[in-house]
Amino acid sequence: MTIKKIASTIDHTDIRSEATTKDIKERCLEAKLYGFHGVCVNPKFVSLVAKELKGTSVKTVVLIDPHMGLSAHAKRLAMCKKAKKDGADELDIVLNVIDVKYDRYDKVLKDLKPLCKILPTKVIIGSGFLTDDEIIKVSKVVKESGAFCIKTATSKDPLENREMDEKIIHLKLMKKHSGLVVKASGNIKTVEDVKKALKAGASIVGTSSGVKIMKGLK
Repeated sequence: MTIKKIASTIDHTDIRSEATTKDIKERCLEAKLYGFHGVCVNPKFVSLVAKELKGTSVKTVVLIDPHMGLSAHAKRLAMCKKAKKDGADELDIVLNVIDVKYDRYDKVLKDLKPLCKILPTKVIIGSGFLTDDEIIKVSKVVKESGAFCIKTATSKDPLENREMDEKIIHLKLMKKHSGLVVKASGNIKTVEDVKKALKAGASIVGTSSGVKIMKGLK
């Protein structure tokens, strides 16, 4: 895989609570320089990112309801609609992990379906919190939700990058049982991490280490 192709898989991510306007503008510049897939930010920065990326192929991606997807449905719906109004291209929505742990899959699906109609959506399942059996079940729910992509985790994924072998198992299960585009994220920090994730079936990689990864490819 070429350097350009690898770059096109990366969602350049800055979801730090302390991130500043200057930081986010830098992320946008970096994304345009390397040709990343998107820039993923918290909702308050969506309009800024959309403005900075206007006229480019880089997507404005917004993280909705981290880290466990516990907000009420009405609030989640409002967040997604506002993100669209502010200029987002894609939503990265965390499903309610607690509902999954208590086998409330019907409730998870009922919540996700209206959200996935608003914009192209990646559903974050919090795979590091789940058993293999739960990953299989929820992958089928995400497929039914109307999302185009299923995503592993956010920055609070219990699995560290040194536990990539376990994450690889999750990616393969998600790909097999959802049939969707797969996004690998949560503590992906090195060139080797990215290559392993892509080999396991991921098509998009979310990371705050995008620049470091690209420099490691040269």
